[in-house]
Amino acid sequence: MSHEPSVVLVTGASRGIGRSIALRFARDGARVGINYRQNTAAAEATAEDISRLGGEPLLLPGDVCDPSAVATIFETLLGRWGRLDVLVNNAGIVRDTLVLRMTDDDWDRVIMTNLRSAFLCTRAALRPMLRQRRGRIINLSSISGIRGNAGQANYSASKAALIGFTKSVAREVASRGITVNAVAPGLVETDITRQMPEKARDALVEQIPLGRMGTPEEVAEVVWFLATEHAGYITGQAIVVDGGLAM
Repeated sequence: MSHEPSVVLVTGASRGIGRSIALRFARDGARVGINYRQNTAAAEATAEDISRLGGEPLLLPGDVCDPSAVATIFETLLGRWGRLDVLVNNAGIVRDTLVLRMTDDDWDRVIMTNLRSAFLCTRAALRPMLRQRRGRIINLSSISGIRGNAGQANYSASKAALIGFTKSVAREVASRGITVNAVAPGLVETDITRQMPEKARDALVEQIPLGRMGTPEEVAEVVWFLATEHAGYITGQAIVVDGGLAM
């Protein structure tokens, strides 16, 4: 973004797609805030890898659904580095079950973790970004939010809502040099997809025109691109990274 290293905050960065995104920015020498909720060992391993790749890590534990935790995360990050160039709202969970069996808690927790966290972090990030008159916000949606998925009414609702949120915030802040985009991955090799029954996973892969699952690194490259100057004229978009599954 500028000649000094970019300052990037990735929520849910201890594993999976979030970890790959954090490492991709580290390869450019970025200063990377690693937010995580519980898995300290995984977050510390991510931090070590960021250092090894030439970036500067900062561990930022906290539940991004909680306003006071978000306030602390941003105070710590801005206290250390004084600016924020890129926010990646990646924190997310699944509680898959059919609507008839879905509990109030299944619904509330997924909406809170996947949607409210993006609102709280975006609101906090916009303060420094508006002062800088530049910034990049990238929200991790999903093709489940575009085409729906049986057993994922809560997850699909949260991910569809993130796209609407992305477009609205993009309109609000475009005049200040801030872009806001979403990335919607399809079936990607992560801990979550590894837990799927093999038969269900194979049936989904058969529907993918490219004939395979994606990798976290392939998603990370798109997020990284949206954060660079190369993507300066892209805002309010949901970029689908799914091997052709949702087309």
